[in-house]
Amino acid sequence: MAQTQGQPVKVIRQRKEGTSALARAEERTALWLLAPTFLTLLVLAIYPLGQVFVQSFTDARFATAGHETSFVGFSNYRNLLSMTIRELPPRIDEETGQPIVQDGVTQFESPFRILPREPVRYGAVGQFGFGGRRYVLGATSPDFIRAIWDTLVVTVIGVSLQTILGMVIALTVATKFLGRGVMRAAMLVPWAIITVVSARIWEWMLEPDRKGLFNTVFSYLGLSDGFTNWTGNPSLQLPSLIAMEVWKTTPFMALLLLAGLSTISGELYEAAEIDGANKVRQFFSITLPLLMPTLAVALVFRTLDTLRIFDAFQVIFGEGRLSMASFAYFQLIGARNVGLSSAASVIIFFLLFGFAFLYIRILRVDTE
Repeated sequence: MAQTQGQPVKVIRQRKEGTSALARAEERTALWLLAPTFLTLLVLAIYPLGQVFVQSFTDARFATAGHETSFVGFSNYRNLLSMTIRELPPRIDEETGQPIVQDGVTQFESPFRILPREPVRYGAVGQFGFGGRRYVLGATSPDFIRAIWDTLVVTVIGVSLQTILGMVIALTVATKFLGRGVMRAAMLVPWAIITVVSARIWEWMLEPDRKGLFNTVFSYLGLSDGFTNWTGNPSLQLPSLIAMEVWKTTPFMALLLLAGLSTISGELYEAAEIDGANKVRQFFSITLPLLMPTLAVALVFRTLDTLRIFDAFQVIFGEGRLSMASFAYFQLIGARNVGLSSAASVIIFFLLFGFAFLYIRILRVDTE
């Protein structure tokens, strides 16, 4: 009896051992096949990345004769990321001893007089009010802090709009209608145009007078006087850039989502219709859950690509307004500061890594 009970256990153990041996053999084969890829990555990606990490801890300079590179520790990172918040006191009238008020608005001291100047000089990034008081955010590198903020604003708002519009376009062209093939081809035109060319096109459309398309159209519609300075007004610069990014890259998002929609079986929708589910219920119960892996990949692609945005900022704003990538570029080419540019690149790398990690964790992307 004992032998009868132990025999199945032995058979199962042998099967498990056989399966494990086969799995281990497959893993070894996979490692051997992946070895050339790992070596290629080591040479082409990891080694240059390591060089950037090392240079970020030095004061290396580009094309500067007689300069000897030395180790400076975290000095570059402190120069880029050191920030402080100081309260701005109201300006006091010397005669009355009371705060100065103009047109009902209390006047505050200049941030230049409040922010620290020793041992390192801080510049003003921006001001904000809280609890009836006025504060200024200062940084040792205000251009870099503003570049991070501007890039994040463009990324969050731009990718959100691209996802919503891309989903609408994908659902529309996924249905059968006359001219669907032409519509699918036409929607890819903005994405196919080179970014520098599309930036030049938008630069013309955003001209601050009636030579620009938007000013011409809005003046005919009576919505403006035709002289809106889209790229010169700081409050309109980012919305203009976001509009350009959405126009250019929404087709790419729609194309990825359309590929995901094509993998969903039509039988699921037929069964849902038999059960009485309307289109909205079908979208949230069938389309969105099954489209989630594709949506996650599309979000990762677009988010990482937007965080590295360079050419649109460069063409439209030049040095007037910087993205994170264009800041690193100007530090390397303009200021010849290899160490500071490398530190900025390392910070950008960790921001990209953080966004990719969050997407994979939050959207539960299957990595197997």
